[in-house]
Amino acid sequence: FAKKIKIVSITFHYINIYKKLSKCKICYGNLTTFNLSCPFLSQTYHSERHTGQYYTLPAAHIQKLFPHGLPPRFQLQIKTFNEGCVMVRPPALELISYLKKADYSKPPLRYILYGDVGTGKTMCLSHALHYCYTQGWLIVHISDAHLWVKNCKELLPSSSRPSRFDQPIQASQWLKNFKITNERFLSKVQLGYVWTKRERTEKGQPLGELVDQGVNRMKSSSDVVGAVLRELRLQAGGATEGEGAFKLAVAVDGLNALWGKTSLKKEDRTMCEPEELTLIHNVRKMMKNNWSGGAILTALSQTGSLFKPQSAYLPSELLGEEGFDNMEPFVPVSVSNYNEKEFESCYLYYLDRNWLQHSHSRSEEGKKELIFLSNKNPSILERLCAFL
Repeated sequence: FAKKIKIVSITFHYINIYKKLSKCKICYGNLTTFNLSCPFLSQTYHSERHTGQYYTLPAAHIQKLFPHGLPPRFQLQIKTFNEGCVMVRPPALELISYLKKADYSKPPLRYILYGDVGTGKTMCLSHALHYCYTQGWLIVHISDAHLWVKNCKELLPSSSRPSRFDQPIQASQWLKNFKITNERFLSKVQLGYVWTKRERTEKGQPLGELVDQGVNRMKSSSDVVGAVLRELRLQAGGATEGEGAFKLAVAVDGLNALWGKTSLKKEDRTMCEPEELTLIHNVRKMMKNNWSGGAILTALSQTGSLFKPQSAYLPSELLGEEGFDNMEPFVPVSVSNYNEKEFESCYLYYLDRNWLQHSHSRSEEGKKELIFLSNKNPSILERLCAFL
């Protein structure tokens, strides 16, 4: 009986905390401050005082900005809670602060998010991308570069470069997603392109026609990706801000895949190198800082990395010597486990959404057990709470 009284008192304690948070200017969850008309929705206003709090990604933005989908576990959470809430974390705030202060008349700065497995690198990158999207940037997003170097269903010799290999299925799908995200930017092509003896894209045609060429003609889709990326490098920024001028955000999750090993084999059964893949070759060009008017946002990923130890997480370990040399100089942004404030906010969010059903998980002892078992790792915590 005394134990039940203790549990009830603890529950009332959290209810009181929730009521106090509800009175704050900004809180978590589906409160009135997250209404679409609220000015706080813009990431321009996010600062250190908002650390650990949640903001809601509008459903329309998720469909436009992430047509390929967000991390699978987060997508399940969106479906379960019927909302996409993202925690405001220091690494994302740091990255956004750099973007606000950068000089875009100069070559792009390269930012690399790194950290242990499950610390939230992809979500921090997504937060920064959402900021760029709301500020009117053009987005080039490779959501998982590792998918391009393994388990490829169709690998064909390139028609334009005999030494390379095309991945028409991946290229066509990427072009479809690119068109959904950046439909408003698909204006004019600066250069002319010849695809076959009968097919060509003339100078001055809408960039959308170039994208449609790759979507409808799968055979040339890999080359079209290269042409689109080349056009974006030429058109990004501009000497003066005006019609057609835009800032370009190039985001690659799983950056280390560009210089790692592949699991793809050629016809002679030898392993295919990353630089032999047309898609990887073209994305590598985007990592160079020989253009202006944008930023290069990347995240390292050990999860899908091939032939790397599980303990590796530093840029020098995952990128290897070649990748590290190609990316230097870059701005490293460390992503670590939750601090106490972030853990408490996540725990209260799960409580508020009735995600923690087990009675013990709602007690102080249960919370301490979650801290011990997860070590405040965001991914492990989410998986543990899914069973409670």
